[in-house]
Amino acid sequence: MKILLTGGAGFIGERLASALAAEDNEVHLVDNLSRGHRDEALQSLVTAHNVRFYDVDLLAPSALDCLPHDYDGVVHLAAILGVQNVLDRPFVTLRDNVLMQDAAIHFARRQKGLQRFLFASTSEVYAGSLLHLEIPVPTPEDVPLALPALHEPRSSYMLSKLYGEAMLRHSGLPFTIVRPHNIYGPRMGMSHVIPQLLQKAHTAPPHSAIEVFSVEHRRSFCFIDDAVEMLKRVLFSPSAGNQVLNLGSEGPEVTIKSVAEIIIATVGKPLQIREGAATPGSPTRRAPKMTRMTEATGYLANVSLEEGIRRTYDWYCAHSCLGQ
Repeated sequence: MKILLTGGAGFIGERLASALAAEDNEVHLVDNLSRGHRDEALQSLVTAHNVRFYDVDLLAPSALDCLPHDYDGVVHLAAILGVQNVLDRPFVTLRDNVLMQDAAIHFARRQKGLQRFLFASTSEVYAGSLLHLEIPVPTPEDVPLALPALHEPRSSYMLSKLYGEAMLRHSGLPFTIVRPHNIYGPRMGMSHVIPQLLQKAHTAPPHSAIEVFSVEHRRSFCFIDDAVEMLKRVLFSPSAGNQVLNLGSEGPEVTIKSVAEIIIATVGKPLQIREGAATPGSPTRRAPKMTRMTEATGYLANVSLEEGIRRTYDWYCAHSCLGQ
């Protein structure tokens, strides 16, 4: 198949592109490198004979006009994301994520034989429901979606993704929407609880304490290799067509304090945990019901949190990302 990935230089984009290219698909990446960068992983990927990279800003007029019209699949991952980034620029998050979705849909409609448009939404679409409604955790995809407070800057990202879901549903394109839940692993940057805690533990003096926020909040985490395998299967699965699917791991659901304890054990230092305040706007529990994804792909996440954190830590150390 011939596949276009927007946001192809990002954390999930590069790993998915690498997996698709390894199976002899023709893979084209689009990214303006505003968050992703030409590191060793990306440079190695784009040297493959079946991979091309386009330094393109989806917000530019006629941004994708230089690309061909014979893609079998479009994977739209490009977005403004990251909690602090969203908090600092809520209007830009709303506007640009919707404009990028519009550009990707417009481009997909021009394809001669498109089989699938795969859109990465977010688990944040459940935030209002977790706050205002009695919905189950792990949470299935068909629960009613309630809105969080619209004046809160954090709501902007969720709203942009939910609007993007609605746009795609009414676009007439063959689609699959995935809602990622706490995907983590090597090369994900520092805007996530796992690399942030790894950095704190790595740089802390022995017998000191690291501050951990929202210690009693519970999450289930999914290692990047498992997430990529699901995405790859979804892209080729007939039964995933016109479906909304959670992307992640149903369990185990662990507290952030437990994550910090695993990280401390992984780093191998005698450290204490100093409990900080709960993060405003962060749900106390979040975990995805994975029945639909498993039925569509035949795959269950199998990398344990301990193994995934170890592999993530080893990568960050090898690439000198955590400081001294």
